[in-house]
Amino acid sequence: MRLRNVKNAKEILESSSYYIKNPHEKVNKLSTIFQNSNPINLEIGCGKGQFIINMAKKYPNINFIGLEKYESVLVRAIQKVNEEELPNLKFMCMDAKNLTEVFNHEIDTLYLNFSDPWPKNRHSDRRLTSHIFLKVYDNIFKGENKIIQKTDNIILFASSIESLSTYGYTINRVSLDLHNTDIENIKTEYEEKFSELGFKINYLEAFKK
Repeated sequence: MRLRNVKNAKEILESSSYYIKNPHEKVNKLSTIFQNSNPINLEIGCGKGQFIINMAKKYPNINFIGLEKYESVLVRAIQKVNEEELPNLKFMCMDAKNLTEVFNHEIDTLYLNFSDPWPKNRHSDRRLTSHIFLKVYDNIFKGENKIIQKTDNIILFASSIESLSTYGYTINRVSLDLHNTDIENIKTEYEEKFSELGFKINYLEAFKK
């Protein structure tokens, strides 16, 4: 996917109260950012923010952080939410491989929505459910590890199930057609678009103590 540059993206982000500037300075300080001790849930690859914004609206007693690698994408989420009053929502711009530089056993639930599938075997370690990333997540979870994944890519989904299982996770909910279940679901922008085209959405919840 080709990304469009957004003029003054950095300035737009840093002018918003929803944006966490210099996240590397916030280690062990997330509760002070939210000014409460409520659970903190993290979405990696929040894109334009539809999922995480609607989650924050629906669950005011849970804190949410949307993490996005690209400023030009994250600015769209910031522009959506700037007119809202959601004290339980923040955004960061950073690469997921650097999570442990910011988070230290503070996250309750991790959302992986429509992550890059990296379909070639030689790139499998780049998948966000590879053992390399699962080891990173061990250092960000507060207690029991909880990962929720959605994807329309069956190769990534099968790989995730294998990787999570062999790493010690218990997978307690799985669906190959999420939208035809009673599982509570808030859609992403991508999910809306591709489900309307007939793509089935795969879903899992995984836990590790």
